[in-house]
Amino acid sequence: MSIVPHITPARLCGLFALVLFVLAVSGLQQVAPGDWPGAVFAPNPDNIRDILVHYSWLPRLFAALLGGAGLGLAGVLLQQTLRNPLASPTTLGVANGAQLTLLLATLFAPALLVHSRGLVAFAGGALAMGLVFALAWRRALAPAVTVLAGLVVNLYLGALSFVFILFNQEQLKGLMIWGAGALAQNNWGGVLYLAPRLGLGLAAAAVLARALAVLDLDDVNARNLGVSLKYVRAASLAVAVFVTACVVAQLGIIGFVGLAAPAIMRLAGARTLAARLCWAPVFGALLLAVTDQVLQHLTGASAALIPTGATTAVLGAPLLLWLIPRLALSRTTPPAQSADPEQRHAAPRRLIAWAGMLALAMAGIALLIGQGADGWTWPLVDAWADTGVWRLPRVLAAGAAGAMLALAGAVIQRVSGNPMASPEVLGITAGTGLGLLALIWFVPAAGTLGMLGAGTGGALITLGLLLAINARSGFAPERVLLTGISVMFLFSAVQRIVLAGNDPRTQAVLAWMWGSTYHVDLTTALVVSVIAAAMLLLTRPLAMWLDLLPLGMPTARSLGVDVTRSRLLLLGIVAVLTAAATLIVGPLSFVGLLAPHMARLLGLSRARDHMLGSVFVGALLMIAADWVGRQLLFPAEIPAGLVASLLGGAYFMWLLRRI
Repeated sequence: MSIVPHITPARLCGLFALVLFVLAVSGLQQVAPGDWPGAVFAPNPDNIRDILVHYSWLPRLFAALLGGAGLGLAGVLLQQTLRNPLASPTTLGVANGAQLTLLLATLFAPALLVHSRGLVAFAGGALAMGLVFALAWRRALAPAVTVLAGLVVNLYLGALSFVFILFNQEQLKGLMIWGAGALAQNNWGGVLYLAPRLGLGLAAAAVLARALAVLDLDDVNARNLGVSLKYVRAASLAVAVFVTACVVAQLGIIGFVGLAAPAIMRLAGARTLAARLCWAPVFGALLLAVTDQVLQHLTGASAALIPTGATTAVLGAPLLLWLIPRLALSRTTPPAQSADPEQRHAAPRRLIAWAGMLALAMAGIALLIGQGADGWTWPLVDAWADTGVWRLPRVLAAGAAGAMLALAGAVIQRVSGNPMASPEVLGITAGTGLGLLALIWFVPAAGTLGMLGAGTGGALITLGLLLAINARSGFAPERVLLTGISVMFLFSAVQRIVLAGNDPRTQAVLAWMWGSTYHVDLTTALVVSVIAAAMLLLTRPLAMWLDLLPLGMPTARSLGVDVTRSRLLLLGIVAVLTAAATLIVGPLSFVGLLAPHMARLLGLSRARDHMLGSVFVGALLMIAADWVGRQLLFPAEIPAGLVASLLGGAYFMWLLRRI
C-alpha cells in the first residue's frame, strides 16, 4: 500500500514524465517548431541554435536521465545490501571518495584519466566505503552508525579535497563546477560514456536480484536457502560503487538522488526489491532531469554555473532529516558493557593552571616565532617589531574562538548527556554558517553585531530543529548526531554552490568558510575576546546545573533544577558562543568536540573544572592550528579552521570506531 492514497510508482513517474515533457518542449522553443527534427537529428552547421540544441541541450538532458537512473539503482542496491533505508552513494561517502581520487589524479597523474577515469573513481569510492565499514563494523553495520560514519567520511574527504583546491585554484577552477554536479555538456561524449556502463550495471543488478531478495530475511534463514551472503553482498556493493563512480567521473557529485529515488518509490508503494529495482532508476532519472530543467528555466544563461548536483543536495537534505526519525533502531542498540569509572584528577586547579600556561606559551610561540622573507624569526625584540603586531589579532581571535567552541562543546555534552556532541557535530556551527552566509551574500557591508545576530539566529534555528526532530525518540544519541551532521551536509551543499559561482564575493566567503584568520583586525579580535570572557563568566555560576543535568531529568528535578528553563538558557548560551566563534574560524573545526574530551581525559570531571579546562585546551588547539597553518606551506597558508577540522575529524572517526 502507498503511504499517500491513489499514488503509485507508475502514477508518480507518469506525473514527473509529463512535467519533464512540458519543460523539454519549453526548452526547445529556442528553435522554431518546424526545425525541431533537424536540430535533434541533423543540425544545420550554420545555425547556432541548432548546434546548441544538438550538442548542448540534448546531451545535458540525456546525461541527467542516465545519471539519475544510475544513482537510483545504486541507492536501491546499497539499501537492500545493508538493510539500511538511509544508505545511498551520498550518505556512505562513495561519491566524495570518487571525487577525491579524480582530483588527485588530475593534479599528479593526469595520464590516468585518459583511459582509466572510471577505474580511478571506482578505487576512490571503494576506499571510502571501506573506511565507512571499518568505522561501523564493531556495531555490525547498524543503520544509524553506518550512515553517521558515511556522512563524517564525506565531510572529511570534502575537507581534504578543499586543501588541494585551495592551493591549485587555477588548475582546478573547472573542477569546482564539475565537482558540485554541473551537468553542462558540449558533446555526446558523456552520454556515450554513461549509457553502456549503466546498462552493464542494470544487467548485473538483474542477475543479483533473486539472491538480494533473500536479504529481506535474517542471515540464518538466508543461509538455509543456500545463498552465499558474503559473495552476494560483495557483488552488490561492487555494482553500486561501479555505477556511482561512473556517474561521478562524468557528472560530478549529484547529491541525494540515490537516497530520494528509492525512498520515494518505497513510500509510493514499491515494497518488493523487484519493484524498487524497476521504479527507482526510472524515478531517479526523471527527478534529476526535472530538477535540471527547472534550474535552467529559472536561471537562464547562468544555469551552466549553478550546479544541479549541489541543488539536489540542498533539496534532498530535508528528506534525510524527515527520514531520520523513521529509522528503525532494531540494530542500533549498543551491546551492554560496563562503563569505565570516570577518573578525577587529585589537583584539578593545578592541572587547569598548567593548561592555561601551555595556552599562553603557545600564544607566545605564535606571536614571536615564524617564517618570514629572511627565513625563521626567533623570540627577539626585532621579531615583534617586524611581524608581531600583525600576528596579535590572529592569535587573539584564534584563541578566543577556540575557547568559545570548547566551552560550547562542554556545555552541550553535559546538557545532552552525549559525549560525542559538540557544536560542529550537532550542526550548530553549520546552522550558524548558513545564517552568516546569507547575511554576507545579501548584506555585504553588515557589521560585526549584524553578523553575530545572524549567526546566533541560525544556531537557534538549528537547535530548534534538533529538538523538534529528536523529541519523540528521547534524544537517542545516534539520531541526534545524524540530524546534526545532516545539517552540516546541507551547509556543504550550499558551499558547493558558492564555490561554483563566479561571483567576486566568493573569495571573501571562502576565507571565512574555512576559518582563515588572515583578515581579522585588532578591533574584531578584541570584541571576540571580550565576548569569550563574558560568556565564561556568565556560564560559571551555572555549573551546578551542568553537574546535575547529566544525571537525568527525574534526578535533576528532584534536586530542585527547573530542567526546561535551565536547558533553554544553556542552549541559548551555546548558540551565542557558537555564533561568535564561527565568525572567526568557520563552521567546521571539531575543536568543540576535541577540547572537552581532552579535558575530561585529563581528569577534569566536575562541571566548573571541566569548562575552564576545556577553554584553555580549546584556545591552545586553535592557536596551534593557526600557527601550523601559517608555517606548514609558507608562504602559502592553510586556514586555521581547516587544520583543526582535519585533526578533529580524524579524532571523531576514532571515537566513532570505539562506540
